[in-house]
Amino acid sequence: MDPLLREIRHTPLLWMLIFVPIVLIAARIMPAAHTLLFVLAVLAIVPLAALLSHATEAVSEKTGDAIGGLLNATLGNLTELIIAVTALRGGEYMLVKASIAGAIVTNTLFMLGASFLLGGLRYLLLAPAAVSELDLARDEVMAQNFSAALAILLIVAYGLGLLFSLKTHKELFASGDHGETEEAKWPINLAVGTLLVVTVLVALVSEIFVESVQQAAATLGMSPAFVGFIIVALVGAAAEMAVAFSAARKNRLDMSVSIALGSASQIALFVAPMLVLLSYVVGPKPMDLQFWPGAVTMAMIAAVTATFVTNSGRSAWFIGALLLFIYAVFAMTLYMVPPGSHGPV
Repeated sequence: MDPLLREIRHTPLLWMLIFVPIVLIAARIMPAAHTLLFVLAVLAIVPLAALLSHATEAVSEKTGDAIGGLLNATLGNLTELIIAVTALRGGEYMLVKASIAGAIVTNTLFMLGASFLLGGLRYLLLAPAAVSELDLARDEVMAQNFSAALAILLIVAYGLGLLFSLKTHKELFASGDHGETEEAKWPINLAVGTLLVVTVLVALVSEIFVESVQQAAATLGMSPAFVGFIIVALVGAAAEMAVAFSAARKNRLDMSVSIALGSASQIALFVAPMLVLLSYVVGPKPMDLQFWPGAVTMAMIAAVTATFVTNSGRSAWFIGALLLFIYAVFAMTLYMVPPGSHGPV
């Protein structure tokens, strides 16, 4: 337990673990206080996501390159996956789809932009109409069948990517030596135990979060799309952001870019299709991959922007600031012009 306690003492983000018992107790004694429970759940998920990330890395270090890399790749977005599965069970499909699109955009714009901004400080105009509602009616059964088939193909592509990066061409993905000392290792039994306990706690807190999100969002003037796209995405990626921002401040932007784009790719190729398949088991009905047009537009803009920014091989703090401005425009548009405001979703 000493390495775990030491980690908590020296990581300010983990001090927020105090909100975990608070939200669990509050949910028992004040189940109708939805706004309070929503805020407490968000504050509790952030440190749990960070601790989950630490435990995953500790297990990976003890299991060799191949298995460790597979664990990191598979469990890297476990927090988002648990929240989304909980929302699936409650039939909150808009929240799930928004969290998928939001995670991709958050990683490629917010995390990447903030990393460039922090790294640069240390050593646009977009039309909101492009992300408003313009949906077309489609056959529901056809969309579900197509989504299931597409989900299987995406997971196969993800598996081939893991084979490529972890086995056949792993030398292409080896990170450079920056001469930094390693932190104290966690024993394997402590790492596995922490991973299991934190996973259960994330599931419990996610249940409170999803149960309170509708009424809390209405009270705070937020749509389910805004909550999923912005809040869930930011909360779920908090641990990865902490690592990416720390690397950026140490002038290791290659690591920051790898974390941001790797996480976005994992959401698109693994988390999203896995949620489609899981919806057949845990959801009230199957979920399709038919996002509202605004989400597709934002994801495309984020992907193209990230491609142009990273292909140059150079960065500057002003580029990071521009990426954050684009993300802020998306957030404001979703808050002020939510999906469905111009017609049925």
